[in-house]
Amino acid sequence: MMKGSGGASGSAAGGPARHVPVLLAEVLAALAPKPGEIYLDGTFGAGGYTRALLEAADCRVIALDRDPTAIAAGQAMVAEFNGRLTLVETEFAAMEEAVDGVFPGQGADPVLDGIVLDIGVSSMQLDEAERGFSFRFDGPLDMRMAGEGESAADIVNTRSEAELADIFYHYGEERLSRVIARAIVHDRKETPFRSTKQLADLIGRIVRSKPGDIHPATRSFQALRIAVNDELHELASALHAAERLLKPGGRLAIVSFHSLEDRIVKVFLATRSGRGGGSRHAPVQGVAKPTFRIEGKWPVSAGEAESAANPRARSAKLRAAIRLEAPSLPLDPQVIDLARLPDQHPRKGGKRR
Repeated sequence: MMKGSGGASGSAAGGPARHVPVLLAEVLAALAPKPGEIYLDGTFGAGGYTRALLEAADCRVIALDRDPTAIAAGQAMVAEFNGRLTLVETEFAAMEEAVDGVFPGQGADPVLDGIVLDIGVSSMQLDEAERGFSFRFDGPLDMRMAGEGESAADIVNTRSEAELADIFYHYGEERLSRVIARAIVHDRKETPFRSTKQLADLIGRIVRSKPGDIHPATRSFQALRIAVNDELHELASALHAAERLLKPGGRLAIVSFHSLEDRIVKVFLATRSGRGGGSRHAPVQGVAKPTFRIEGKWPVSAGEAESAANPRARSAKLRAAIRLEAPSLPLDPQVIDLARLPDQHPRKGGKRR
């Protein structure tokens, strides 16, 4: 997802050219693919992780993507690997249904040896002006990965000032969220927002930047994309689904780019491993029977060479864990809470923000 460590990276809505898998060698090392095993790539995109898995071992991969254009483009890879790759058009939060469709009758039995998730939008989507993800190109203010449902324009033109401020602040960590929201509500009365350039120009007048800084609209565009696609809730759901789908000894590898995403992954795996961690806002409670084991350095970041060659890697963090034999646990309320916008009502004796 092209965001930032705490903020957003320069590729958050601008992005370099074509998609390059981030931390590929490290992901392969974490998954350790073996012949005969079954893996799930929950974020197929251009197929970088999927191809690497299929070339590393005589294994099978189920790859998911809710973007129909990614599924269509991946059909050549399906043919290339002669039945070892199955593509499913769906969001990765629905991985249990997707796996059940490939292996009907398995019921609740874990069937996967490994799962990889690269959270977020791909460079392919950023490069298509008509998708409305990027402020580098003027296009419709859309940002829908699946091409259906509420668009970014719908949110910008209908949500209240308080709701918009929450979205920009919580999902984009934009310090001037309230000022931007107020300006949007003021300007849309005369002219509704329809294009990426229209919104980026407004934000550019408010958020000042120095040479070398990220584009002023980066954080706000990131926030809208997360809101449009409900990305944090999808991630929280997918983590619990992965716990249920992985066999004992199965490996989970998640690459995230935004601090909120990484926090959700960190809290989930820290809780499930009994490691502890979290923050004063979301303290982690250990579990009696851990369902995951964390090994080695955690998290793993890209080295200088990869970061220089691929700006998308600069804010990337890989967190990996191994599934233990303990049965899956109920939903973690801390993880679910992290995926929500904060309460929009004022707290007693204080302001909302």
